Amino acid sequence: MKKPIEPRRYLVAFNTANLAHLFTDVLILGSGAGGLSAALAAAESAEVLVATKDTLQESNTYHAQGGVAVVLDPRDSHESHVRDTLDCGQGLCDPDVVRTVVETGTEVVRDLIERGAEFDRDGDKIASTFEGGHSFPRIIHARGDATGMEIELALTQAVCAHPLIRILPKAFAVDVITIQGRCLGALIYRQPEGLEVVWAKATILATGGAGQLYRETTNPRIATGDGLALAYRAGAELRDLEFVQFHPTTLYVAGATRSLISEAVRGEGGILRNGRGERFMPRYDPRAELAPRDIVALSILREMRATGDTCVYLDVTHLAPDLVRSRFPKITELCAFFDLDITKDWIPVRPSAHYMIGGVTANQNAETTVPGLLACGEVSSTGLHGANRLGSNSLLEALVYGRIAGRRAAELSAEYGSERVGPYHTRSKLVSPKVGYLDMTDVKNSLKSLMWRSVGLERNQSTLAVSIDMIDFWNRYVMDKEFSDPESWEIQNMLTTARNVAELALRREESRGCHFRSDFPERNDALWKRHLTIRREAED
Repeated sequence: MKKPIEPRRYLVAFNTANLAHLFTDVLILGSGAGGLSAALAAAESAEVLVATKDTLQESNTYHAQGGVAVVLDPRDSHESHVRDTLDCGQGLCDPDVVRTVVETGTEVVRDLIERGAEFDRDGDKIASTFEGGHSFPRIIHARGDATGMEIELALTQAVCAHPLIRILPKAFAVDVITIQGRCLGALIYRQPEGLEVVWAKATILATGGAGQLYRETTNPRIATGDGLALAYRAGAELRDLEFVQFHPTTLYVAGATRSLISEAVRGEGGILRNGRGERFMPRYDPRAELAPRDIVALSILREMRATGDTCVYLDVTHLAPDLVRSRFPKITELCAFFDLDITKDWIPVRPSAHYMIGGVTANQNAETTVPGLLACGEVSSTGLHGANRLGSNSLLEALVYGRIAGRRAAELSAEYGSERVGPYHTRSKLVSPKVGYLDMTDVKNSLKSLMWRSVGLERNQSTLAVSIDMIDFWNRYVMDKEFSDPESWEIQNMLTTARNVAELALRREESRGCHFRSDFPERNDALWKRHLTIRREAED
């Protein structure tokens, strides 16, 4: 392999003397559950600006179906939830972080309910259900299968009503700005304003995941790994990127986007069948359909190979039709569009990229390795998930660590002093754009297909090496170009993040959690019970 092409420190050359300036105590990039929770927590004592790539509500949170894993039932216990999380994480969870999230999560969810979030009820108590890997039915949900929507709406209403929080929608974060090693805000792009500088005493990354790296994904269009790439360019440490969780069940119909068929469907009793109609999960794991996601996803892959089929089927026809329709109204509606009545027809499903378990390394205060830069939610690696995320722990982590990040950011802004930040000149040299005859959409589509084939659910040394070589080839004629539009910056971010995912997947010569190497199919604690990290030297 040739030497990799490192991305430039900044995607575009800029001079702050020529740009408009905005000022705030705390800048938050992203508006999912983590970002909005951080905004509300920081605004307890600081001025906050939330810059979001699309509309305020467009995020992975909004599209989340299943629910929130939280201990609310007195018959359940924090110890049980901790144990389930550690078991699923296969040796790479941070036990202190797990305990913090699980124990604080109960309080945070109750606060969310007080803010107006309405979870589904069973009589006078909040309804709950099982999901794979949980030993107790602790998954609470809202609107049947629209839990994320309910959480996002409750947080959005609170944020929009807060006098110390400003919102910048349609604001693409091009890069965070570092001066003498400290993060002091971000360069953003809006239309028609163009490039602007937001100076902040503390900046929180809450930009979400990177499912769009893959041809088949449950993630919305905006999930292109921007936060992972800009943190890498700023010199932050990234960790555990090889652990990409593939959701076992997404709708597989020609013409349909790879829409999520929630794990809660299996939690309510859904059965997985192969093309012959046989229930197959008990052959792979005694927990059957309620095994953790990595096991179910790999089992489906193996079953498809054994039968020669392109999908398997999720069967809920044995459940009461009224229960199915009321519990899963969005899934019922989605399948009906494709002439599937899920009370009578099996749902064709197969795995798709779903969740980035790794991310920007963040400590127990949500601080990254770059001073002044914090991270929460899916973009971060806090130590909660280990090698495999336990279902419905992600929204819980976003809510808990969003609050932690917001409060810590407010403290850092107060410690920084009362003076306003900037203006400053960056050290970047102004260069002329060098865009040639380049079809960036074709690069993106080729990258997504490559990642699906070579850095997907099953990996090996040969396919990973080929993927790295191919990405390096594309980088040689893409990363030296300076573009002026968010779509091209997204693709540069995708190339940067994909290269890092593939490199760590190649380094980890074992199978653990949702990282499966066919050439190293066993878990190897003696050599690999440790985190893998990647970073570049910081430069201003």
